[in-house]
Amino acid sequence: MIQSSLATKSQSFDLVKSEIEQTIRNAETSLERFQENRESGEDLQNCVDYLNQLRGIFVLVELRGGTLLCKEAVTVANDVPVGASDDKNILLTTLNSALFILRRYVEYYHQQREDHPELLLPIINELKVARGEAPLPESHFFELDTEQRPDFCTGVAAEPVQLSDTEFEAYARRMRLMLQVALVGVIRERNEEVSKKLIARSSRGFARLCGEGQLKQLWCLLVVVAETMTDRAMGFNQARKRLLMRIEKYSRDIVYVGRTAARRTLDESVIRDLVYLLYRSGSANQEVQRILSAWKLAPSDYPESMMEAHRKRLYGPGADVLKSLSSALQDELNQLKDRLDIIERGIEPDLSELSTIADSLKRLANTLNMLDLNRLSDIARNEADRLLTWEQAGELPAEDELYALADAVLGIESAVQQMVSRGITSETDALAIARPDTREGTLYLREAAIVVGDEAKSALTLAKRAITAFVESDYDKLHLANLPNTLHSIWGGLMMIGDPDAADVMDRVARSIQTRLLDVKEPPGNAVLESLADALTSLEYYIENIGTRDSRNPDLLRLAETSLQDGGL
Repeated sequence: MIQSSLATKSQSFDLVKSEIEQTIRNAETSLERFQENRESGEDLQNCVDYLNQLRGIFVLVELRGGTLLCKEAVTVANDVPVGASDDKNILLTTLNSALFILRRYVEYYHQQREDHPELLLPIINELKVARGEAPLPESHFFELDTEQRPDFCTGVAAEPVQLSDTEFEAYARRMRLMLQVALVGVIRERNEEVSKKLIARSSRGFARLCGEGQLKQLWCLLVVVAETMTDRAMGFNQARKRLLMRIEKYSRDIVYVGRTAARRTLDESVIRDLVYLLYRSGSANQEVQRILSAWKLAPSDYPESMMEAHRKRLYGPGADVLKSLSSALQDELNQLKDRLDIIERGIEPDLSELSTIADSLKRLANTLNMLDLNRLSDIARNEADRLLTWEQAGELPAEDELYALADAVLGIESAVQQMVSRGITSETDALAIARPDTREGTLYLREAAIVVGDEAKSALTLAKRAITAFVESDYDKLHLANLPNTLHSIWGGLMMIGDPDAADVMDRVARSIQTRLLDVKEPPGNAVLESLADALTSLEYYIENIGTRDSRNPDLLRLAETSLQDGGL
């Protein structure tokens, strides 16, 4: 029956495909005429009529995304008055984009024979936002009876903690700060992997604080979602950022209202949005399957990775073109860096190399100029001129001049790398005024930072294992004997690469282990152990960016310091 229904639907679509395409072209033509002559109310009305006609056709052939898109497009078109002034340009531009995407979706459905209305949600939301309305959630096309839900906390390690009111407030504030640091990282698009780990950890902490209250279910579900997003490398789009901001309000209630907030009624739409992420992940994880099976669902066979690939295909070939262009430019930059490395190391320096590097920079400048990346083009051309000046003078550049040249090349490389994900925009060109961090100004210092980062990760992993063994062995201090010295050696490495703030936190952790775990006879309290665990985790996430081109997140150091302060360390 299902196959027969799909076949009938496809046959129905084939019968009207040519009419759909012609109607879209007519709508585009009418809209174009209106934009040229905004007093032409007839052209605007014709565009509305064609959109209504398309909507009727999509209802008949059961294309849900096309139906909703046409409905929103009609609403936007009706908001454009005859004689529209420039303040209505955003509506007209969005309407143009909607017609273009609609035409591409018709081609997509004809090729795929599958209706995926969620692919059209971005442009549908653009239409709604252009009118000042709230955008639709990702789960808009996802049907779920959230009143009949399973126990999300089964399998999630979140045992309730017995805390005094003062301890409860301090712990809640620390967990909220952790969630806020993650949210800031998500919004600023800084190391999403660390943000996901922070979300999972803070959610687990809130689940423990909620005891048996209803709100515990939300936090347990968020733990599973965050871990699944990490496992499946799922990113954060605008809808997911808005979802996290809604959830953050629950953490605020726990901090300011206290224990009674845990009994608050859950927003069913939040539960649906989170379950949708599990469904869309395509994960075969046992916890994901357990939750979905409660609604007789299985992970989607059209997971996020496939959806992103189809969305790029639907919204144009630009991504593939940019990827090829970026790859070609990166090859050129790699050759440039190799030549600069030879000159920096003083390995048989040859003045003729300067003109070779200058030629490469000029080619880069011409390419960047064609892409309207004028600032980057000017920097490449200026550096090429300086190289030719040095060659004519018969001298090699001084060390600081060579570093300035390397900075310029690294700035161009950073723009080229972001070109694939963010496109060719003014923000890409703005990277011309950015300079790499002086702490990583030389190849040798970058190599040292990588080594320090690796050693620090190993030391922190060792510290967490040692503390776990210390607790499980009924506080046998032999497990911690060498830990302060190990952490202090990392302190020296962090100072060497010019990160005194991280070094201070590392030193404070080492001293806390010495004074609160080793130098005392009594077993440490839970608050001390929890604070140390949170501080070590925050440090671990911070150190992940050492030796990489990603900027380090000082909020993570602040979170580690807050954790230590809450534990009286």
